[in-house]
Amino acid sequence: MGKSASHSFRVIGLISGTSVDGIDVAAADLHAEDGTVVLTPLGELDVPYPEPLREGLLAALPPNPCTAGELTRLDTGVGQAFADAAARGAEELAGGTADLVASLGQTVFHWVEDGHVHGTLQLGQPAWIAERTGLPVLADLRARDVAAGGHGAPLASTFDQLWLRGLAQDAGRPVAALNLGGIANITVVTDGEPAIAYDTGPANALLDVAAHRVTGQRSDVDGRLALGGSVRSDLLARLLDDPYFAAAPPKSTGKEYFNAPYLDAALAGLPPVDPGDLLATLTELTAVSVAGECRRHGVTTVVASGGGVANPAVMTALARNLPEAVLKTSDDLGLPGAGKEAYLTALLGWLTWCGVPGTVPSATGARGPRLLGALVPGAGPLNLPAPLGGTVTRLRVAEKAG
Repeated sequence: MGKSASHSFRVIGLISGTSVDGIDVAAADLHAEDGTVVLTPLGELDVPYPEPLREGLLAALPPNPCTAGELTRLDTGVGQAFADAAARGAEELAGGTADLVASLGQTVFHWVEDGHVHGTLQLGQPAWIAERTGLPVLADLRARDVAAGGHGAPLASTFDQLWLRGLAQDAGRPVAALNLGGIANITVVTDGEPAIAYDTGPANALLDVAAHRVTGQRSDVDGRLALGGSVRSDLLARLLDDPYFAAAPPKSTGKEYFNAPYLDAALAGLPPVDPGDLLATLTELTAVSVAGECRRHGVTTVVASGGGVANPAVMTALARNLPEAVLKTSDDLGLPGAGKEAYLTALLGWLTWCGVPGTVPSATGARGPRLLGALVPGAGPLNLPAPLGGTVTRLRVAEKAG
């Protein structure tokens, strides 16, 4: 028999976000204690993509065309890069011993029409990971939720609902987890109520487009341009007038919507916008759209993570727009923010392995909770444990090992 849920189970979590910077890797020990998942972080890695692969991925993202041949080459390239990253994670973070690799892959298209998701595509063929590591691999984690009528996102809601339940109970007020990646998403956790989670709009997606145009760099390093600029109210008003911001949750979006042509359309017909003012305005867009949703739910504590947390301009704008809330980072609560999405992936892998649904229907909009993903065997046959009895209701982050 495989390990039972009450025994420590070591998972390598892998994901590359919408910013397409590289692969986030985390290793975690997970086990169950009376309905609580105990997650012990073992460490994180950030593995950059080889530059030709990153350039190929960016060239394939909407609105650019992409052939079946190029998609196949990218799927293989991402799979091989994820395989190398998984091997490093197992060796460097998990002491050479792991039980499972869970991969959220590289999202290249999220098919949304009229507020409904009809499909979603993540690259990174898991067979390469299984072949490289010899470990079973759980991949394609979003598709089942989409097939059940959900958005397949934000899956962070699964982690956040379990993790922040106690904090919301103690506070007696709603608590929000905020992820600032290419897209910003929030999970609102209220004691005694189902969690709500959705994408609020762009975080780094438009900022990175603008920074690359202005400086040739991938991002506005340390928010320097934004901090030196002023918000252009005419541009901000035009951006906030987008119907996505007014749409009711559940909802999700991506770079197939918030991209370079989107920014061009917003700038069309306006007086020239200074580079610093452009970055300041896009930073304010992120802060205003996030803060508005937090206020709508009466949130008094916001726990932020993701790449945007390292941008002082974004965090300053958020604090200014949320004067009534306490702004924390996931690091303040013992979870390394840089690796949060990779730890989420590890958790999703553990849940499926133990026979526990990995979705929050109130967040994704699915018809009900579903077991997620497709399992690829490793060097040996799959040997799953008996399904975990009872319900998992909380997650506790234990002190990081070592």
